[in-house]
Amino acid sequence: MPNSKGFIENRRVLVTGGAGFIGSNIIDKLLSQNNEVICLDNFSTGKYQNISHLKENSYFTLIEGDIRDLKVCKKACRGVDIVLHQAALGSVPRSINDPLTSNEVNVNGFLNILIAARDSEVKRVVYAASSSTYGDNDSLPKIEERIGNPLSPYAVTKYVNELYAKVFCDLYSMELVGLRYFNVFGPRQDPYGAYAAVIPLFAKALIEYQSPVINGDGSYSRDFTYIKNVIQANERAAVADDIDAINTVYNVACGARVTLNELFSSLRDVLSVYDKQISLVEPNYGEKRVGDIPHSLASIDKANSLLGYKPTYQFYDGIKEAAEWYFNNLRIGN
Repeated sequence: MPNSKGFIENRRVLVTGGAGFIGSNIIDKLLSQNNEVICLDNFSTGKYQNISHLKENSYFTLIEGDIRDLKVCKKACRGVDIVLHQAALGSVPRSINDPLTSNEVNVNGFLNILIAARDSEVKRVVYAASSSTYGDNDSLPKIEERIGNPLSPYAVTKYVNELYAKVFCDLYSMELVGLRYFNVFGPRQDPYGAYAAVIPLFAKALIEYQSPVINGDGSYSRDFTYIKNVIQANERAAVADDIDAINTVYNVACGARVTLNELFSSLRDVLSVYDKQISLVEPNYGEKRVGDIPHSLASIDKANSLLGYKPTYQFYDGIKEAAEWYFNNLRIGN
């Protein structure tokens, strides 16, 4: 049976990539629950503004450093009870354009965190895995024990993380839990740059009355997952006390598919509440993107059974809650 508490309190927690979209949201939740939090980030993709409101918080410590530096990782892990490892270079296109850097950060950096956690006798490490691990396995829904061949260097790096985690569990009796995220979205997600995620990218375009580009005909679908579901999964994985619940991987998703066309319509609807002119924007359709899989849908049965994970936000609930942040933060000049 899963741990009924389901949240982290009164612990010293390291969040790697803590200035990023996911990491900073996790940190805010942890600090509201009487935890001491150490944030490790090199700000290559993370932003100071995501954690600037915490600089006077005596329970928050920022270590500016790179997970590719083992000494920095060991410093960050010292005296820590739990590591929530979110640091990575995401994006399939980025990894295709620069596989070497993706490997250095996602594989070598992950290995450094494992070594540092082992040497500091950290009780539990929860790490961000990825739905990209399913590769060319086109069966739906995605079940943790059935994966295919990777379709990008990024997917390779995230699968290697799972292999390393298994080895460290077996060799060093560590407690490691991997969370395969499915298309996470929410406040603080960056719409800028060549590798921006689709939801903030669409939202920014709509707010500026621009037509977002949908790759393909819009029929491709994803299991979009709101950030608060991801926070819940990290906490539940960190406090799970059933031996069957640790040293394994879980899908973190809603267990429902949304097409890109449905995504566009939903975003337009919720943002039009703030500006009626947005309702007039129509999408443009472009070429399919290299490395993209047509459809993604997760089974969340395993996470529900062993962790007690149950999404509190379905797709539209999350989009509706995030809309105000998008509108206030993604306009030109903000």
